[in-house]
Amino acid sequence: MIDKFVATPAAALADVPDGATILLGGFGTAGLPEELTDALIARGAKGLTIVNNNAGNGEGGLAALIAAKCVKKIICSFPRQADSWHFDKAYRSGELELELVPQGTLAERIRAAGAGIGAFYTPTAFGTKLAEGKETRRIGDRDYVLEFPIHADYALIKAERGDRWGNLTYRMTARNFGPIMAMAARCTIAQVNETVELGQIDPEAVVTPGIFVKRVVKVSRAARKAA
Repeated sequence: MIDKFVATPAAALADVPDGATILLGGFGTAGLPEELTDALIARGAKGLTIVNNNAGNGEGGLAALIAAKCVKKIICSFPRQADSWHFDKAYRSGELELELVPQGTLAERIRAAGAGIGAFYTPTAFGTKLAEGKETRRIGDRDYVLEFPIHADYALIKAERGDRWGNLTYRMTARNFGPIMAMAARCTIAQVNETVELGQIDPEAVVTPGIFVKRVVKVSRAARKAA
């Protein structure tokens, strides 16, 4: 019987090694699997490469990972929001490497990994420092930059509901990067607010099919509030 439910975030992350590349869902705090990031810190994972839209907010989630010195490199599109002080401190001290990627290019690089695309051309960033050292090509009347997919060892995402096969639905904008990240990693771990029986999710409503998900762990909203 296929059963991808895991009892705790710690158990779900038990095999994450030092040096892993991790796709971390979320747009700011929307869709960020904070309990999974907390479990990574508790595990003591080090030397991680994190791929996320931004570089952490305040004191929790990705910011806490950076503060705990778990991260050696971050690939993101927006590292300089007002409350990204942990990233700012680590980057300025030379403890943290940054790869800056335009937001649309970041999403497409992740999607390309899941779709099996070897590389793609985009006009975004042509003529800027972000294109330095990269192959360029003129196609028609526009200039393009060659970009490569971002593959990962793990994807940590947050969904609204999940069944034991790993089929997922999301809540509004918390969906953001989750679906494409789930397709681009060797092992996708989904934190969900609710677990349901098989058949309770309408097949037409499934956003991420279970074939892309290895583990599902329930962390209800009530449990988060109590913590």
